[in-house]
Amino acid sequence: MIRRTLKEIQEMTKGEVISPEHHAIIVEGVAKDTREDMSGKLYIPIIGENFNGHQFVKQAIIEKGAVASLWQKDQPEPPAGVKLIFVEDTIVALQHLAGSYRDQIGMKVIGITGSNGKTTTKDMVTSLLQTTFKVHKTAGNYNNHIGLPLTILSMEEDTEVAVLEMGMSGRGEIELLSQIAKPDAAIITNIGESHMQELGSREGIAEAKLEIAAGIKQGGKLIINGDEPLLRNKLSNIMCDVITFGLSDENDYVAKDVLLKGNGTHFIIEETAYMIPVLGTHNVTNALAAIVVGDVFGVNQENRKKGLEKVTLTAMRNEIVEAKGGWTIINDAYNASPTSMRAAIDLLGSLTGFEKKIAVLGDMLELGDQEKSYHQEVGKYIQEKNIDYVYTYGDLGNEIAKGAIEALGPLKVKAYMDKKELINDLLGIIQPNDVVVVKGSRGMKLEEVVQGIE
Repeated sequence: MIRRTLKEIQEMTKGEVISPEHHAIIVEGVAKDTREDMSGKLYIPIIGENFNGHQFVKQAIIEKGAVASLWQKDQPEPPAGVKLIFVEDTIVALQHLAGSYRDQIGMKVIGITGSNGKTTTKDMVTSLLQTTFKVHKTAGNYNNHIGLPLTILSMEEDTEVAVLEMGMSGRGEIELLSQIAKPDAAIITNIGESHMQELGSREGIAEAKLEIAAGIKQGGKLIINGDEPLLRNKLSNIMCDVITFGLSDENDYVAKDVLLKGNGTHFIIEETAYMIPVLGTHNVTNALAAIVVGDVFGVNQENRKKGLEKVTLTAMRNEIVEAKGGWTIINDAYNASPTSMRAAIDLLGSLTGFEKKIAVLGDMLELGDQEKSYHQEVGKYIQEKNIDYVYTYGDLGNEIAKGAIEALGPLKVKAYMDKKELINDLLGIIQPNDVVVVKGSRGMKLEEVVQGIE
């Protein structure tokens, strides 16, 4: 983590008014929440819609052991007797601090954005690069204008490569994150329908994701899913080198002969066989992005293969759970969009060696005015996918059920508003050697269904 004197912190945050006798005091790490371990750290009081961290400054320093705190100049009554660095805006100061620390460390940075697959790709890139470098990656969902700076500031000084996930909800956010991180390489995994409500169209989403190119360092690489025409068609203003990956032949890196086998997926790139310990063709494209990064950063082929074979994915991303009753659960309950829902349906349909195949699907959120039609289309997509039953949860899940009834008929589709009822009915039909895919947006908490049938 960052270790600097208060004088250096003052300069890095572009702050002012700190007593000279305190200049040499050392700060080790930063924190924005007084529920964290504050010992020796710099407290960052964030102002949100419903809270103001400035009211906890004295607690952070006097009770929790923080060394000092930032203080936003427009906030009244700064407390006496504690060490404060005055700044115009505490969030902007945090971002300045992170950007300066990134420059001082001089590590390589990979930025990752996209509508789906960001976290899985982050995990794969990290596992591959760790065969050769000391790597630090974004923890959890620390991928926004506050989380990304905190991720950078938590890095050790000898970090060689940082893998930073970049999320967004609207225009300008990815550009800001890219300018803070200054990536040497940036990945766009795909363009889906998430944030349609804010951005209006998939074209708008593509433009927002391409903002990641704004901060790419000179000589850096933009690595994109070349199977997505919305990305290919918007490259005219991109000033850096572009590398494409995908399943179609026009890409620079192409995966062939994709085979789902056991608990892994096998594929070939230019006569080299790879395996990832996770199921799904969509995960092959995520692995392709990691392979491109490995190639760009000089990781040899043996280590690229080894890194992907040993990857451990963040929980609830195609997580394979073997239930005590003898059935298999694929827990993909972290998030959902129409694109990732279709990928989950494709995955379930392609699995072999099981008796019944059951899809448990929940609401997809933040889809705007067309949300009902998107859900109905997902239900219709199940037709001819070799899926036996569809159980849905939630108001919009009911729209999935309407579409699925057209595909499978009313006897194989059930809609629920009560999770306990859903779980009980599932347990009534699941038998050993069945497989269940569970998929829905984070707010639906469908991991509770996984736990209920596990």
